[in-house]
Amino acid sequence: MPTLLLALAVVSTGLYAGFMLIFLTGVMPALARLTDEQFVTVMRRVNEYVPRAVFMAVFVGVVVFPALALAVPIEGRSHSQRWLILAGLVCAVLGHLVTVAGNIPLNNALAASEGGDAGSVRQAFESRWNALHLLRTLLITASFALLVTASLT
Repeated sequence: MPTLLLALAVVSTGLYAGFMLIFLTGVMPALARLTDEQFVTVMRRVNEYVPRAVFMAVFVGVVVFPALALAVPIEGRSHSQRWLILAGLVCAVLGHLVTVAGNIPLNNALAASEGGDAGSVRQAFESRWNALHLLRTLLITASFALLVTASLT
């Protein structure tokens, strides 16, 4: 069971890190080339469709699986492995805090701005959302690297 929990932590975190990286390096640069009206419309649709069942399962798994891997006592687990898992969990939690305290409120403001001037709406949203997204991408990528390292020790 402990090996399975750590493997699930690595897989869920890897999936999430990949999703975040693709958004950072592919989706957002592509959307940056759209007109203000197109950008605002597309981001509203993305924010409606992303938080669905599969995404939410991965989003929750990023925190739950490392926490469970730590909670299950394992004889023979090294001190460094425990610290690596804990550090990975901390990075994932911090990334989720960025999402909940930063990106989601911006998404909600974008949704509530229906009918507003697209240029002003985009200006209030895009650069702040991208900066927060970069931070959470770095955190979840660090989490993934720490959990992979823990699984190899």
